Amino acid sequence: MKPIIIHVPWMRPAGMALFPFILIRERRFEYDPVLINHELIHFRQQLEMLIIPFYLLYIINYLFNLAKYRDHYTAYLKMYYEREAYANERDMEYLKKRRFWAFFRYLRD
Repeated sequence: MKPIIIHVPWMRPAGMALFPFILIRERRFEYDPVLINHELIHFRQQLEMLIIPFYLLYIINYLFNLAKYRDHYTAYLKMYYEREAYANERDMEYLKKRRFWAFFRYLRD
C-alpha cells in the first residue's frame, strides 16, 4: 500500500507514520528517501500489529523507557520499533527482505 503524504508544518519531528498517512514537517522531506523508508518501516510494523495494538505497544514501550532512562530522546531511541527503523532506514531493499515481526530482534537493550 502506498502511503498518503501530508505536509504538517507545525509538527516537531521531521516525519511520522500514522497509518495510512506519512506526515512530514517540510515538503522537501517528501523527497528524502531515508526519511520515507524509515516511515515505511513503521507502516509495515503497524500493519503487522493490526494498527491499534502497534500504537498501544508504542506508547507503553516509550513510557517504560522514559521511566527507565528519564530522558525523552533516549527513551525514544531505545524503543524497539524505532531501533529497527533507524538500523535499516538507509537500506532501500530492507522491506523486500524483511521478515514478519522483525522488530522482535530489537527487544533486547
